[in-house]
Amino acid sequence: MKWYIDVIKQYAVFTGRARRTEYWMYALFYVIGLAVLGLIEGVLGLPSVLTSLYSLGLLLPSIGVGIRRLHDIDRTGWWMLLGLTCIGTIVLIIFFIQDSTPGDNQYGPNPKGA
Repeated sequence: MKWYIDVIKQYAVFTGRARRTEYWMYALFYVIGLAVLGLIEGVLGLPSVLTSLYSLGLLLPSIGVGIRRLHDIDRTGWWMLLGLTCIGTIVLIIFFIQDSTPGDNQYGPNPKGA
């Protein structure tokens, strides 16, 4: 949960680097939040207003952590545009799984430390 809150605190930060753990823990709690809200809407018979608001509210943090994750593997944030295509989403998942570039890169120091 700490990783999720940390990403939300960096609401619109698109600079720096994000470790794999930070990205995937945020993604996990994001999906859990969507599932819980979807379940609540289903049980109460509501339209998908809550999930839509949740997704819209976390759009910028999601883009920000994705860009920082790409920076961690020494790629520009423009690669996030691949997510607009089906095949591109698979490529992004492969990028997000990769390990950090060792040491410093053009986007900052390695968040793993020394």
